[in-house]
Amino acid sequence: MDQKLLKTVTEKAQVWLSPAYDDATRAEVRRMLDAEDKNELIESFYKDLEFGTGGLRGIMGAGSNRMNRYTVGAATQGLANYLNEAFADRDEISVVVGHDVRNNSRKFAEIVANVFSANGIKVYLFENFRPTPELSFAIRHLGCQSGVNITASHNPKEYNGYKAYWEDGAQIIAPHDVNIINHVNAIQGVETIKFDGNPDLIQLIGEEIDEAFLTAIKGLSLSPDVIARHADLKIVYTPIHGTGVKLVPEILRRYGFTNIIHVPEQDIPSGDFPTVESPNPENPPAMAMAIAKAKEVGADLVVASDPDADRIGCVIRDANGEYVLVNGNQIVMILLNYLMTRNRELGLLKGNEYIVKTIVTTETIRDIAEKNGIKMYDCYTGFKWIAGVIRDHENDRYLGGGEESYGFLAETFARDKDSLSAISLMAEICAWAKDRGMDFMEMLQDIYMTYGFSREQVISVVRPGKSGADEIQAMMKGYRENPPRQLAGSDIVRIKDFQALTERDLRTGEVKPIDMPARSNVLQFFTADGSKASVRPSGTEPKIKYYLEVKGVMKTNADYEPCTVAADAKIDALKRDLGI
Repeated sequence: MDQKLLKTVTEKAQVWLSPAYDDATRAEVRRMLDAEDKNELIESFYKDLEFGTGGLRGIMGAGSNRMNRYTVGAATQGLANYLNEAFADRDEISVVVGHDVRNNSRKFAEIVANVFSANGIKVYLFENFRPTPELSFAIRHLGCQSGVNITASHNPKEYNGYKAYWEDGAQIIAPHDVNIINHVNAIQGVETIKFDGNPDLIQLIGEEIDEAFLTAIKGLSLSPDVIARHADLKIVYTPIHGTGVKLVPEILRRYGFTNIIHVPEQDIPSGDFPTVESPNPENPPAMAMAIAKAKEVGADLVVASDPDADRIGCVIRDANGEYVLVNGNQIVMILLNYLMTRNRELGLLKGNEYIVKTIVTTETIRDIAEKNGIKMYDCYTGFKWIAGVIRDHENDRYLGGGEESYGFLAETFARDKDSLSAISLMAEICAWAKDRGMDFMEMLQDIYMTYGFSREQVISVVRPGKSGADEIQAMMKGYRENPPRQLAGSDIVRIKDFQALTERDLRTGEVKPIDMPARSNVLQFFTADGSKASVRPSGTEPKIKYYLEVKGVMKTNADYEPCTVAADAKIDALKRDLGI
C-alpha cells in the first residue's frame, strides 16, 4: 500500500471528524479510519469529485470523493458564489432545481435549493421528480441564469450525481466549469457553506412547466396525418422505474397514439430499480420485461427511457419476428434520416439547416447529410457540446443531433438530450414506415441500401478506483506512443488525437490541426477500408471506452444478415488488434 497516499487521505478524513459535520457522517468516517482494510477510506478521500462531461457524479457516502450533503453543498456554494459574481449587475438571479427518483435525490435537491436561497438566489424547485430535459427547458422557459439537476442518469443504484446548467439550458462548459471549480476550491471548510435556506426565495413548480414542455414537444411532429391513420400502433413503453412514467405516455397520447402498453412492474418509481440489475436501456437485460410484454401483445415497437428520462431505448421486430435491440448509432441515424427526409418532402428545407453528431457516432450519418445537401457538424461526446454547436449557429435551423450512447435532441427549446421527443418521433417514424408499406426493420435496411451499410460496437472496460484510473491513463499513453499499424487487416491511414488537436495522414506524413473548442483525451484510428476505432476514458464513470465501426455494401434486404455476420467478424478482429 502507498503509505504516502494513506497518510494524505487519513489527514483529509480526520478533518471530517470535526463538529462541523453531522453525527452520522462522523461515525461513518470513524468506521473507515478504524477499519483494518483501508481501501474504502482511500477510495472515499483520495480525490475530490470533479465536473466531467456530465457534471458531478459518484457513489453516495461519506468522503470528499462521494456524493453527500457536504460535497453537494460545497458544489452549490461554489456555483452560487460564481453566479453572484457573473451576474452581479442583475436585480435578481434565479435558478431551477430538479431531481430524479434515486435514493437521496430529493434530499440533495432540497439542500441545493437551500444553499442557493441562502445566497440570495431565487430558486424554482420542482415539486417532485421530473425528466432531466424538462429542467433544461425550464431554465430557458423561466429565464433563469442556471440550474442543477440531481441525477446519476443510468448508473447503478449506489450512484448519484449533480448536473449544472447555464442560462441557455445547456450543461456547463468552459470557462464556467473551471471557474466554478475554482470557486468550490476556494471554500475554506464546510463552515462557509450556507446550508440554512430562505423559504421566501424558494418557489415550487410542476404542472405548469409540464404543460409548456409537452406543448413544445407536440409541435415537433411532422406527420400528424400519418399518425391518424395508424393511431392504434401497439407501443410498449417502460420508464425502468424512472422519471418518464407520467410524461412519456402523455406525450405519446398527445401525438395521437391510442394503444400505449405499460410494463406495470417497472412503472413503480424507485431508486432501488428492483426489476433490473442496471437501469440502462443500452443493456438488453434492462429491456427484457418490455420485450416479454411485446411478445405477449404482438407490439409494433418497444421504447424505454432511462431513470432520468434523457436516454431512449428502442426494440423492433426483425424479419423472423424476433424483437431486437436498436443500438444508439442506429437510433440517431434513423431519427436524423427521418427529420432530413420528411423536411425535404414537406418543402421545409431553406438551405440553412444542419445536424450534429459526436465524433464517436457512426459516419453513415455524414453520408446521409451530404447526399441530402445538409450541413453536419462533429463535436465531442456529451450534449453540452451539441448545445454548444446550437449556440454557435442560432441563426441557422437545427434539425436534430445525437450521440451513440442512446441520446438524441430534436429541439432547441431544451438543450440536453430528451427521451420524450425522441420516443415520440420514433413512434411517428414507425407509423410513417407502416404508411409506406414497410415495417421498422425494412425501413432501417432501406437506409443501409441507400447510404451504405455500417455496423458499430461500443466496448467499455471498467477499471474502478485510483488504481483503475492510473491503468486507464497508461493505456491511453500506450496507444499514443505505440499506435497499431493495422486494424482487421487494413492499414491505418489517419490518426486523430483530440488531446494534441492534430490529424496525421500516415500515407503522406501531413499533420494538420483539428478545429475544436477544447482538447479532449480521445484517439481515433481510420483505416483504408473505412473502419473507425475511437478510444476515450469516460468522463463520468471509471472505464475506458472503445467505439468501433466497420463498413459494408448492402444491395438488397436479403444482404442484411450476411453483412451483419461479416461485420461482426471484422469487429472481433479490430478488438483483437486493439488488445481488448
